[in-house]
Amino acid sequence: MQRYTASVSFDRRLAGHDIEGSLAHASMLAATGIIGADDLVAIESGLRQISEEIDRGEFAWSLELEDVHLNIEKRLTSLVGDAGKRLHTARSRNDQVATDIRLYLRASIDDIIGLVQAMQKALLDLAEKHADTVMPGFTHLQVAQPIVFGHHLMAYFEMLKRDVERLADCRKRVNLLPLGAAALAGTSYPIDREMVAKLLGFDGVCGNSMDAVSDRDFAIEFCAAGALIMTHLSRLSEELILWMNPSFGFIDLADRFCTGSSIMPQKKNPDVPELVRGKTGRINGHLVALLTLMKGQPLAYNKDNQEDKEPLFDTVDTLTDTLRIYADMLAGIRVRKEAMRNAAMRGYATATDLADYLVKKGLPFREAHEIVARAVRFADSGHRDLGALELSELKNFSDLIDSDIFQILTLEGSASSRDHVGGTAPSQVTRAIRQAREWLSRNAPIAK
Repeated sequence: MQRYTASVSFDRRLAGHDIEGSLAHASMLAATGIIGADDLVAIESGLRQISEEIDRGEFAWSLELEDVHLNIEKRLTSLVGDAGKRLHTARSRNDQVATDIRLYLRASIDDIIGLVQAMQKALLDLAEKHADTVMPGFTHLQVAQPIVFGHHLMAYFEMLKRDVERLADCRKRVNLLPLGAAALAGTSYPIDREMVAKLLGFDGVCGNSMDAVSDRDFAIEFCAAGALIMTHLSRLSEELILWMNPSFGFIDLADRFCTGSSIMPQKKNPDVPELVRGKTGRINGHLVALLTLMKGQPLAYNKDNQEDKEPLFDTVDTLTDTLRIYADMLAGIRVRKEAMRNAAMRGYATATDLADYLVKKGLPFREAHEIVARAVRFADSGHRDLGALELSELKNFSDLIDSDIFQILTLEGSASSRDHVGGTAPSQVTRAIRQAREWLSRNAPIAK
């Protein structure tokens, strides 16, 4: 029964935040005259000693005491006597644990935002090196139009930018103080919740005591944001895996992010991207677990809520490890430019450019589309690219085609022609990278 109901095996990671919250609570109790000044001095001294014991790995955690809160309280009482027993005045484990989780998650969000931005910087560095490296752009995983590799990478910067904005927005709802709600109805003691909120760096207090102790929306919202981050990394991982395949041969990952086969010496398996792809399902599962945990709970606090921590902790740990290793992996990518360019040549990627050329000469688009389709079939029958056809051959499809078409049908010409905001022209990619760096400097991680 003790093993089944106890949470100390995993909630002990909240110890530092529990002590931080207790110090603020004790200061408020003393300031409002609920406890004496001598009690405050004793509590502060005892909690500092406990913190040092935990840091040194000397703290004796007890399964019988169920959770991190009772373990610390028991040790505090053994150190400072009755003053330790007075610390729990005007609070409950219900509002105490809700406060601890919010303190923990706030710090975790700040760390994760910094890691996302480190990955964004790695993307920008790679994109800047390849702002004019031509590759095929795909739809339906079929060659569609020429793009530059830097443009492709900047798509992931935009995804991660939204992730940072979601995390920052989630943080606003995390950063409200539940302490003072007590078990569910508040307390009859003359507490000062705003003082505690200020001491702990919260933006305000939770407005309803019942909601304060039972709300886990903020954890669910964080896990949803985490699931989206992992989904974005999983998409990029899938592309890295494809691009490493010899059939593509677009990139090579550094050896430290790959493994060999136990029986096939030629293999270089992209283990890290594959693990990221797999761990995404795990994080999605945590989100569903928390939603399911909360869906049938009546107000206010229920023991079910003990089950919120392991999914939340694992989401934080997985995101932290994944983002840290991903930024390092991106920095070590070797790009095979020729393979990218050759692949773009194989799929008639400039066909749309030929259609646009004819439209600009006055032909309706649908008619131009049909002309280009016939030209592609003709080129394909001879295993040639559109740009490799003779002018006389192209004129067989339309008299509007002239010698200037060959500038249009080059891969570089095609990419450069998309010269507008959000387009793949190298000049636009360079502009987007510059703006992205400016955004990063304006949205630096919150200073500790």
